Amino acid sequence: MNRPINISVLLTTMAFYALPSVAENVEQAASLKQAILEGKPTINLKLRYENVNQDGKSETAEAFTLRSLVGWKTKPFHGFSVNAELYGLSPFNDDYNDLKKGSPIASRVKYPVIADPEDYDFHQLYLEWTGLPESNIKLGRQAMVFDNWRYIGDVRFRQNWQVFNGLSLVNKSLPNTEIALAHYEQVKQITTKIQDANIDIANIKYNITPSTSLVGYGYLIDWNGKALETTSNKTFGLRLDGSQKLDDHWKVLYTAEYAKQDDYKGGSKLIDNDYYRVGAGAGYGDWFLRIDQEKLSGNSDGKAFQTPLGTNHLFQGWADVFLTTPKEGIEDTILIAGGKVMDATIKAEYHFINSDRNFAKVGGGTGDRYGKEFDLGVYYKFTKQISGSVEYANFKEDDKYSAGRKRDIEKFWLTAVYAF
Repeated sequence: MNRPINISVLLTTMAFYALPSVAENVEQAASLKQAILEGKPTINLKLRYENVNQDGKSETAEAFTLRSLVGWKTKPFHGFSVNAELYGLSPFNDDYNDLKKGSPIASRVKYPVIADPEDYDFHQLYLEWTGLPESNIKLGRQAMVFDNWRYIGDVRFRQNWQVFNGLSLVNKSLPNTEIALAHYEQVKQITTKIQDANIDIANIKYNITPSTSLVGYGYLIDWNGKALETTSNKTFGLRLDGSQKLDDHWKVLYTAEYAKQDDYKGGSKLIDNDYYRVGAGAGYGDWFLRIDQEKLSGNSDGKAFQTPLGTNHLFQGWADVFLTTPKEGIEDTILIAGGKVMDATIKAEYHFINSDRNFAKVGGGTGDRYGKEFDLGVYYKFTKQISGSVEYANFKEDDKYSAGRKRDIEKFWLTAVYAF
């Protein structure tokens, strides 16, 4: 962090000093030595095999990688603690396009992308203060997620997570309410590339009932650097999400969300887009079935609704064909089902992925069908510390999109995790 912290966030933080300065139910260390020695360790090992077969690529990509993380969080001392986590991503082979720092190695372009480049760095390194009731403030490198991870997420599916450098505050002192504010000045992406930016975040969540929440949010992204500054944008929205029990077995599920995105700071004046997600379904015991539709609009000026800081792997299919929204936008209708069988959790999705505006097809004419995708995952916890998963994604293109073909792609993952 090489620029002054945004003054508006500092002023907001200082306002909380009006509250009593003694945090409740937080055990404090009696000395700095005790704070260090009585801290808590973090150990996380994630071993993965990934296989990708993509039309238009002459080779099948295979990646064997191990992500190793060790960390230590000190016990609070006068409300202050330090969390330091070191990680390394170690590949055991190089038969894939790892997209290191956003650019592939020339000799690997024959392979599909598996965005897990080798890296060794701090995962998180922050100073935390919990000296105020129902609050914590973090300064430094940190992971951050909100709501369904659509706009702000750490992309933890990949071996390199996305992390942010800056200042954040979370306060839960108001009844049924969580207020989160943050200002970040850098983001380290999953490709290991570090982008400078001024990112201001406000997320206010109110729990209407224990199972239903209403969230209002604002995300302002001002990219530093000529290559990205025209994509700077601001997004404001509302999200209602939850469930309602009907009896001891059945419940209804529902989601309704709308957001507006416009230009911000040096962003293109042509950015003027809408987002919505609506969904409903039913749950019975450990099983559920729902249908959702999500739209990220495209406009006549060739700009589309973008979510550059989100965990986009969770949206428009796990094959990651649409991590960036095409200029014609996206309208995705999704069938989602899940449940448990013999302690294994199962989740399946089927996507009908269309464009918001018609696009030019290969060979002439227009179309609006990007394609369809089927996703399936099985997750099992062997012990308290050890878990594993098998996941599969298969995207099939429909109308051939002339501006950038969305080729057929098939992916398979086998993952084992040890966490302590």
